[in-house]
Amino acid sequence: MKFNITGRNVTVTDGMREKIDKKLGKLSKFFTDDTICNVTLSATKQNYKVEVTIPVKDGVIRAEESSPDKYQSLDLVVDVIERQIRKYRTKMIDRYQGGTGFSEAFLEESDEEADDEEIIIEKTKHFDLKPMTPEEACLQMELVGHTFFVFENGETGKVAVVYKRKGNTYGMIEPGVD
Repeated sequence: MKFNITGRNVTVTDGMREKIDKKLGKLSKFFTDDTICNVTLSATKQNYKVEVTIPVKDGVIRAEESSPDKYQSLDLVVDVIERQIRKYRTKMIDRYQGGTGFSEAFLEESDEEADDEEIIIEKTKHFDLKPMTPEEACLQMELVGHTFFVFENGETGKVAVVYKRKGNTYGMIEPGVD
């Protein structure tokens, strides 16, 4: 496993690099040697945030955690990544697909700790899409008290989704296919 370590508003010291190699190196048993793990450290006034992104077949395994101590943030993000990896592996095995990027020993190993949660869709809603601007969609989302809102973008005519991000900011997802 190869690590790309980046620091934003923080200098990544050799000691921190060694700690990242040691903690995230435990994840090497799950992946092939050429798998790339992107680690980003960032600092704000009160917190250190650690983001870890690992591209895998059909997606990305990603986690971010923040705390007042950068080493504690690293420990927290490693725990989250391990849970996501186990869940992803269970999903891949259940679907009889090979998990490209994972080592064979990891795929064949039985895992008693894996979440046996099955994805169940409990409710389906149908509604008419109304053309509106992304700003109007954000206001509607706040009014209904949800963390996301699906709408027809009046500017582009495409279906889009606005969502609430950490730090009271918003994001928008639009299809890229023309």
